[in-house]
Amino acid sequence: MLLLLSPSPTPLLPPLTHRPFTQYCRTNFRQRRPPFTLHAMAKDGSATTTAAEAAAVVSGLVATPVIGWSLYTLKTTGCGLPPGPGGSIGALEGVSYLAVVGIVAWSLYTKTKTGSGLPNGPFGLLGAVEGLSYLSLLAIVVVFGLQYFEQGSIPGPLPSDQCFG
Repeated sequence: MLLLLSPSPTPLLPPLTHRPFTQYCRTNFRQRRPPFTLHAMAKDGSATTTAAEAAAVVSGLVATPVIGWSLYTLKTTGCGLPPGPGGSIGALEGVSYLAVVGIVAWSLYTKTKTGSGLPNGPFGLLGAVEGLSYLSLLAIVVVFGLQYFEQGSIPGPLPSDQCFG
């Protein structure tokens, strides 16, 4: 039988019992400190939500799924959304495109002036709407580009005989 013996382990740190400074110094340098308190304060401008921010959140949360539905319909049928009763669905589609372009323009303007995008807003919704608007704009560019290269044109803003005649 073969036994291998290894050297005994040596500690890497000196023992804690040797404290040269506290051994010779009898004065207690510790003073009582008050307990640690944490105060969280919001910035002055971020505590309130302006009417423009609230409108951007609501319009962005409505516009993003409408644009997704519109782009899916455009890619699968070659036409936009149907006009709907009294043209309401088509109007919602057009206003949604304008809302997304407006949010992205506001974000770019804020980015050039302050160096950062829109504030997060209540519950981070304005920041989420900003991100979704950029993604929607990217999807618009991709689907419109594919539509143009496959069909030779993109459908106009008004119903035509080709789509809803």
